[in-house]
Amino acid sequence: MFGDLFDSPWKILIVAVVILVLFGSRKLPSAARSLGQSMRILKKEVQGLHEDEPEPRPAGAQAAAQAPAGITGSASGGQPARQAQIDALQQQIRDLQDAAAMDGAPRTPAAAASEASRPARQLV
Repeated sequence: MFGDLFDSPWKILIVAVVILVLFGSRKLPSAARSLGQSMRILKKEVQGLHEDEPEPRPAGAQAAAQAPAGITGSASGGQPARQAQIDALQQQIRDLQDAAAMDGAPRTPAAAASEASRPARQLV
């Protein structure tokens, strides 16, 4: 159907003149520019999708990736250290929530619920 539309230069010229008349000479450069930007964005996103795909690993590498050395501690002494780190992180979260409350920043429902559930601290 469209194959015979562009077989002669006269037909291409007529189509170009019709497009120029319909859209105007002022809109065509901006339309071409936005089309080029859209094509660049599409190309970058497609490349990003290909980069995000995981590469196949050997069987030994998968076992090492599933159990990093920092997480697999020994049974003796590993649990208290982990619990101390969790407690320290929870304290940091509470401090940040208190600072946000003092600044008058809007709070999320999760932050309001955690503040209501913890005991009140007295400032000295």
